[in-house]
Amino acid sequence: MDKNLLMLKLKEEKLVAVIRGNSQEEVIKIVDAVYAGGIHFMEITFTIPNADLVIAQLSKKYEQQQDIVIGAGTCLDTVSARLAILAGAKFVVSPHLDIEVMKLCNSYKIPCFPGATTVKDMVEALKYGAEVIKLFPADVYGPKGIQSFKGPLPQADFMPTGGVSCENVKQWLRNGAIAVGTGSSLTKGAATNDFEAVKKEAQRFVALVEEFKNEV
Repeated sequence: MDKNLLMLKLKEEKLVAVIRGNSQEEVIKIVDAVYAGGIHFMEITFTIPNADLVIAQLSKKYEQQQDIVIGAGTCLDTVSARLAILAGAKFVVSPHLDIEVMKLCNSYKIPCFPGATTVKDMVEALKYGAEVIKLFPADVYGPKGIQSFKGPLPQADFMPTGGVSCENVKQWLRNGAIAVGTGSSLTKGAATNDFEAVKKEAQRFVALVEEFKNEV
């Protein structure tokens, strides 16, 4: 998917599923459930064993579905970022600001969403072409934190991750988030192999985002 189209799709759908798991098989089941529930952006974290192989498998499995976007998360360095990109990741997310990771992603024309919690890091991220800044851990700041950062940086787009749930997703969006990342709240059913619960939670998120879009 073209980089510009990917960003338009992200801003329209506003939901990124942060996927963690103990095995390749579990991760595939979680992604299947989340996708069935209507969320299309999948952030496969590098806390998963052999994450690059999981990304490659998912990219192959869903290559005929044009609406799903497989990306990589928790990329701590250029090694993990390059492995993710070569495996087929369409976007890269880091919990921190790493200029070399951003340069690498730019060389492949892959959107990079670096984590930042200070104005200094946010400005640096913008200098190196960050399309979206990941506010992490978001629950430390709360939804109103975005408004505070938007004061000096109205041009910045933020994606809060950490503590985002169905109970507060609309608050985050109302306060200026262009998208949200949600993990444990979305996928908690997987802990008991209840993937139907994961699907239903994804459906709840999608419905709440639609409600928000109808409000504005």
